[in-house]
Amino acid sequence: MSTSEDTLTYVYAAAPLTARLRDACAALRGIYGAPVLLVTAPPAGGPAGPPPLLAFATSHVPRHDFNESALKNHFEDLEWLENVARAHHAVVEGLSAHATVLPLRMATVYQDDDRAGRALAEQYDAFVERLAQLTAHTEFGVKIYLAPTPTPPDAGPATDAGAATTPGKAYLQRRRAQHNAQEAVYAQAQRAAETVEAIASRYASQRVRHPAQRGALTGPAENVLNDAYLVPDANAEQFRAAVEEATGAFDGVRVEVTGPWAPYSFVMPVAALEHSATGEERDS
Repeated sequence: MSTSEDTLTYVYAAAPLTARLRDACAALRGIYGAPVLLVTAPPAGGPAGPPPLLAFATSHVPRHDFNESALKNHFEDLEWLENVARAHHAVVEGLSAHATVLPLRMATVYQDDDRAGRALAEQYDAFVERLAQLTAHTEFGVKIYLAPTPTPPDAGPATDAGAATTPGKAYLQRRRAQHNAQEAVYAQAQRAAETVEAIASRYASQRVRHPAQRGALTGPAENVLNDAYLVPDANAEQFRAAVEEATGAFDGVRVEVTGPWAPYSFVMPVAALEHSATGEERDS
């Protein structure tokens, strides 16, 4: 199906072209409820024979909503972003249940199906290599949170020579006690992080370190570690169990293991010619 002048080709992921992938796409709906379609690129072939065919999972989106200037405005609209992100995630997760997928960044768009196919062909070898690394692997997230350090209560009346004798001294003592408690919790978090890293060295094949989360995403707790691990499926349960068991005893620290997910943290940027909604070619 070709793209009309009023639409653009939105790409969710790359995957080996199989009958299971076709069946999975037929059951999915993408952004704005559009059907999920496949854009293919033929293998280049070679002395060892042709590699498996690859495909982009795509859908057609309104040009007025996804052209370059519209996207700049939409990225300030949290409700729009959330809806698009949910639709993008649903397609990737639906495909990953049936095939190894390489998710692309949200809002990767091309002028039409032909340009999407050309981009897939240009990066064919790189996609094949990365998909081989992701086969039979899934992503797990590991986050470490610190509970808020409570402010020590006001001290009662001084009863010995070592106690604070003025409000100022009492305040400084409370602040010192709070600082010491906070330092102790940070030390626990460091030990927990080292424990996670040691476990991952046994079970995971790759790691991506994301920036710590802030604000509404963490609530009152402070996020100090936000890592993603690519874990072979054969190690998945051992990895989760080992992390949860080894980190459960750290005081003042909460370790959260999430997943398995499609390998979002290990996406490969579309580094060759990316055809923007304006028709220009740009480096991704």
